[in-house]
Amino acid sequence: MAKRSKAYEAAAAKIDAEKFYAPFEAVTLAKDSNPSKFDATVEVAFRLGVDPRKADQMVRGTVNLPHGTGKVSRVLVFATGDKADAAIAAGADFVGSDDLIEKIAAGWTDFDAAVATPDLMGKVGRLGKVLGPRNLMPNPKTGTVTADVAKAVNDIKGGKIDFRVDKHSNLHFIIGKVSFDAIKLAENYAAALEEVLRLKPSASKGRYIQKATVATTFGPGISVDPNVTKVLTEV
Repeated sequence: MAKRSKAYEAAAAKIDAEKFYAPFEAVTLAKDSNPSKFDATVEVAFRLGVDPRKADQMVRGTVNLPHGTGKVSRVLVFATGDKADAAIAAGADFVGSDDLIEKIAAGWTDFDAAVATPDLMGKVGRLGKVLGPRNLMPNPKTGTVTADVAKAVNDIKGGKIDFRVDKHSNLHFIIGKVSFDAIKLAENYAAALEEVLRLKPSASKGRYIQKATVATTFGPGISVDPNVTKVLTEV
């Protein structure tokens, strides 16, 4: 077993490992028990009752967090002409076409999200082996293959997150920073939870959200009551 730091142990001592906390309690405790000296990210993990090996049980989506993520995302846009100009005006960090495709094919992935116009997806699709495993491949289902690149850039910069269940049926996403007040974190959690619930596959049987955990970047996990689907911002 890995040896934990004294800061981690002190944080863990504040948490009742046998208790399922309400979402507002959990994010409050995450803030209070954060062992890091920096402004850590607050993360959520769900264990879903789905079989991601089956196409009709894949859970993938996006949500605009009402208070953003606290992170400045670096957005890359595959576009040319007027669309490229619009992406630049919207604040995209990298804009191009063949030049960026070649650079990424060589292994460069120093960005957080990618957007592409539909006409370039024939070329961008060849980057699947590089972008796919990093969850960076533009996809029309997440609004990142679009002619309205300015809106896509603004959404991502404004706090839009995307999520996808992994092969172990886990779903991970961030809801903000420790510096956020607990109400904003709880409201971000509620927005993401609502979308995850909306996306429940009809083929999923039994309990859908089997386990929910909130944690800071290097902090201990805090179990959230998976039965609470109406999140209150006070207790």
